[in-house]
Amino acid sequence: MRSVAALDYHVNTQARLLAGGSTGLIVLIHAFELDAEPNSYYHSGLELGALRACAELGISLHTRTISPVDPDRYEKISELITRLRCVGMILSPPFSDDEAMVRRILDAPCPLVCISAGPRVQSMTASVGMDDAAAGYALAQHILNQGHRRIAYIDGPEGHISAGQRLVGFRRCIAEAGLPEESLTVERGNFTFRSGITVAQDVLSRDGRPSALVCANDDMAAGALLSAHRLGMNIPEDVAVAGFDDTPVSEIVWPPLTTVHQPIRRMSARAVERIVETLNQGQDALAPGFEAIAFEVLPRASTLGT
Repeated sequence: MRSVAALDYHVNTQARLLAGGSTGLIVLIHAFELDAEPNSYYHSGLELGALRACAELGISLHTRTISPVDPDRYEKISELITRLRCVGMILSPPFSDDEAMVRRILDAPCPLVCISAGPRVQSMTASVGMDDAAAGYALAQHILNQGHRRIAYIDGPEGHISAGQRLVGFRRCIAEAGLPEESLTVERGNFTFRSGITVAQDVLSRDGRPSALVCANDDMAAGALLSAHRLGMNIPEDVAVAGFDDTPVSEIVWPPLTTVHQPIRRMSARAVERIVETLNQGQDALAPGFEAIAFEVLPRASTLGT
């Protein structure tokens, strides 16, 4: 170790992989449905962060989309590991909460890092992401601080654990503020712009409409803004709107959208770094557990006014 320090030696990951006959390839898996609108930024943000980290570390990135309802999805994962001889794999939601898929990859064996995994998968493998429950709590605090006491919340797809955790934190903040349960109305969306339009149109057309509408991602919040404009509402005077993720759309809609900055690119970059640490230091560097990356509530005109 004294020699290592004196020589300022660092492992050359690329050379080590070549010497071992490996492809030096990390595979990033996305869920994709042909009949559903793509998320406007989430997947591309993950790809960009992972690609930049791979370039810096001398690793190549391969991305693959698989349908979460494909009956052959597990076999496709195994085939990818075998054919590509990848040095690691990254799963994004909802695959990052698919315990059967996680077991298949770990049994291969293949180093695995999951993005925004829930508690059960966190106990199985390494995971990185923001603390979704804490983010939901923080956004609820901001909404309450603006004086809102009738709030509607558009949740993500059923079974999406990280989205569900955002709602858990949001509910906890509402309860700790001493507000009755009926002060919060929860509706179901599917993360798409279209579902934000549809659900918000219904919510904002009811008697006793909310003074604030919070969505589990920015795409739905952008759709909610459109519905509010169509109904002739002033934002945030008639209804405040907020989202999650801080995707580019949050700054180009009018008014600019209050949101929670989710460090999407940093999350995937850190996943790449964790896999490379395993290649250099051994499997112990990739112990099960969750690594939280800091989020930030970004108040903008959709809740603060111009």
